[in-house]
Amino acid sequence: MKGRVRPSLGISRPGILGLAALGVPRVVAHDLGLVGPVGNALLVFVPLAIWLAIVLWHRVPNPFLTLLMVGLVYGVLLGVTHQLLWTEAFPGGPPSLGGNLTGMLPPSSEAVVLRIFAFGSSLFTGLLTGAASGAVAWLLAKMVPGLRQRK
Repeated sequence: MKGRVRPSLGISRPGILGLAALGVPRVVAHDLGLVGPVGNALLVFVPLAIWLAIVLWHRVPNPFLTLLMVGLVYGVLLGVTHQLLWTEAFPGGPPSLGGNLTGMLPPSSEAVVLRIFAFGSSLFTGLLTGAASGAVAWLLAKMVPGLRQRK
């Protein structure tokens, strides 16, 4: 076992959680309608830039995997925050199924289905965000010699 290097994310679990939590203010601002387009854009892109900067600064072993994990945690935080702000996000009443599904389920079952799909969508969004930013970080680390992992 001596001499074998265990793969690592290169950032602690609290660090992963902290990076993911940087995206929560945008979720709150979006669900409560607190900011306009410029403020929303800042709340979207500044956390992602910080994710990239931290991962590249620390020269993590696998920037793609590290940011994928940050994205997964972000997706969970996104889903939980959307669930907590559900009623505030829909002041005119919660969404309902439409088309051929209108009225097919009791309202309580319909609400559960919509919330499950909303949470799943949040997880997917988080993973996609992590994968995209991880791909950018991986490319930058490969292209810029000063950003490569120290050996």
